[in-house]
Amino acid sequence: MTESHIPLLTYPAILLAVFAGQIGLPVPAMLFLIMAGALGASGKLSLLAIILTSITGCLVADFAWFQAGRWWGSRILRILCSFSSDRRYCVQRAREVFARWGLRTLVIAKFIPGLDGLTPPLAGLEGVGTIEFLLFDAIGSVLWSSTYCLTGYLFADHVEVVAAALRRISTTLAALLIVPLFCYLLWRVWELTRMVRQLRIRTVSPALLEEKLRSGQKIAVLDLLLCEGESLSAPGPAIPDAIRVDPTRLRKAPRVHVPDDVQMVLYCSSPKEVASARVAVALRHKGIRKVWVLEGGLQGWRDSGFPVTTDLPNPEEMSARFGITVAPRHFS
Repeated sequence: MTESHIPLLTYPAILLAVFAGQIGLPVPAMLFLIMAGALGASGKLSLLAIILTSITGCLVADFAWFQAGRWWGSRILRILCSFSSDRRYCVQRAREVFARWGLRTLVIAKFIPGLDGLTPPLAGLEGVGTIEFLLFDAIGSVLWSSTYCLTGYLFADHVEVVAAALRRISTTLAALLIVPLFCYLLWRVWELTRMVRQLRIRTVSPALLEEKLRSGQKIAVLDLLLCEGESLSAPGPAIPDAIRVDPTRLRKAPRVHVPDDVQMVLYCSSPKEVASARVAVALRHKGIRKVWVLEGGLQGWRDSGFPVTTDLPNPEEMSARFGITVAPRHFS
């Protein structure tokens, strides 16, 4: 096969094709990698650069699905499996495979149709650490990218069929990439705008909170002043009987259970309650609706003349009192 018959690809095109394929768009990323490997054999592209570009596309797309699994839990799996003939079996099979092999599933998942798209969100759902996920996913991305790139490299003189197929779809690639991504961005803007509007009316004043606590209502007050690396018992003023929680752990927990008769009030020290708002949005995504943000945070509470304390209750005792659990760990 002459070099002129091989469509000229660029590294950005390879990156977008792999990213789109891993996100789930109907883009034949394997064909792009095979043709890129053939160009590597002809000296048009660097084989190492092709593989690194493909790995980058895989990691970015898979991390997006990983975060989706953390934010939306089982709902994202049900959505992905809705395209299969048996959605329940699809979810069950993915869970069984992941339960048996754990993170090692990420190493081979890209070679197994159906399992590839489910494994990253399932890892997020199961509470896998970010570093562990990226490490195993990178290994799987290296194997997958190298396999197809080397196939094109070794059989560069026999890829006429692949080249013809790639030329046929090249004119539609831009539409396949740009239109879905544009729709996704519009949806994300709408979703964030809707959540911000909801949060504006889901606030509680210090006076009303104090009245509710004094009347004995079942309200879990969550103190989000904890900084990363500090102990839960770190000194610092807090609202009496509040639970000091790591906001990052609470946001990224795959599952949070709150009984129906328990209300949650969040407070922090960031301007305009930014930390509280982020946690509230995350809890809303987990299906928890009875969440309020304290107006003015801790400073607003103190400015209203209400007492503070450095003697916080034991997190395990408070978890037992309200029945709140955070998977895979409790607040402690």
